[in-house]
Amino acid sequence: MTNTTIFTFTAPNDLILEIPSDVQNQARRKMQSFSNPASQYQGYINELCLLTILPWLREEFTPQAVVYPSNAALSSFWELVNGTAIAFSGKRLILIPSEAMDLSELRVPQEWVDIQSLSGDYYLAVYIEPDDNYVRIWGYCTHAQLKTKGNYYAGDRTYSLDASDIVEDITALVVAYQICPEEATKSPIAPLPILPQAQAENLISRLANPDIVTSRLHIPFQLWGALIEHGGWRQSLYQQRLGLPEQWSILQWLQSGVSQVAQNMGWESLNMQLSAAGARSIEESQAGVMLSRRLAIAGQFYQLFIIPQNGEDTTIWRFELRNAAVGALIPGGFKLRLLTEDLQPFPNNEDIATTAVEQLFVEVALEPGEGIVWEVEPKSENYDREILKF
Repeated sequence: MTNTTIFTFTAPNDLILEIPSDVQNQARRKMQSFSNPASQYQGYINELCLLTILPWLREEFTPQAVVYPSNAALSSFWELVNGTAIAFSGKRLILIPSEAMDLSELRVPQEWVDIQSLSGDYYLAVYIEPDDNYVRIWGYCTHAQLKTKGNYYAGDRTYSLDASDIVEDITALVVAYQICPEEATKSPIAPLPILPQAQAENLISRLANPDIVTSRLHIPFQLWGALIEHGGWRQSLYQQRLGLPEQWSILQWLQSGVSQVAQNMGWESLNMQLSAAGARSIEESQAGVMLSRRLAIAGQFYQLFIIPQNGEDTTIWRFELRNAAVGALIPGGFKLRLLTEDLQPFPNNEDIATTAVEQLFVEVALEPGEGIVWEVEPKSENYDREILKF
């Protein structure tokens, strides 16, 4: 289908983007990353939408546009819910693709509206025609518009906004952002509960069956939202639905190498004798392997290390943060924090740089099977909570 044909049934302000053939092929290859045909097709449509629209956003809107929280996390979202978050300059834009030709409304899954860490400032209404190789961006709205003018449908847990309340001219979004970047775009969002670990594990076990196609509708939204907002639990649910073995076992990483899933998130193993970073703590450690993750924070790179240190009766695990540049320091105000799987603090669980320092570290003794969540403040780019199993 040519662009001329497309424009015969589109409004003059609509934006039409052709889906490149290599994007089609890439999206088809990624379909194997999902547990059932419905999720496979949802992932396919979202991949087409993202890879077609993101280059346009970077060229015409802002070169800082990136997938949120990270490219590596996309499959764990698309297995469960339609839509993709794009981050730029402290704002979020949510792509909502649909094959429905009825453009009388925009329907947005509740996850992108009522989960604080996922909610958007702006929502793009996207009609996608994969067979004819194009996407049509036919308007946008803000979070505040969805919450104040939209209708909530409990049956499929979506917010619907009538087309008459949607801004059709997509160039208006570019102008609004550039001229009024501080414009209020969001309505207040009530916080979700923190799930106890046992309850989260029970929910994951219940929803891990890939035959449950719409797992998002099988438990109350308060529980569902709290479950998938936690990146570690969302990843666990996704991996169990695919029938994958444990991907976040630190002992397995040390013995046989970092899992591919964790490598995609930035983890790698290092020979402690060959690494100059953190030399003091390495000298105190048993020679062998440690784990490292590169973090980007406020335009600089840092290294998070996990270093096993033998105690009298158990292994002590040292989490250590350093500047990746030789001789550079960690700025004052930085924090390194460890939490339980259900995000609870414990004694001596954080280290704070009151002034610039060489390193921050927290040491912890863990029982076999225990999990730890790490956090760094300021938050690193592409941060998504992980549960590291020991």
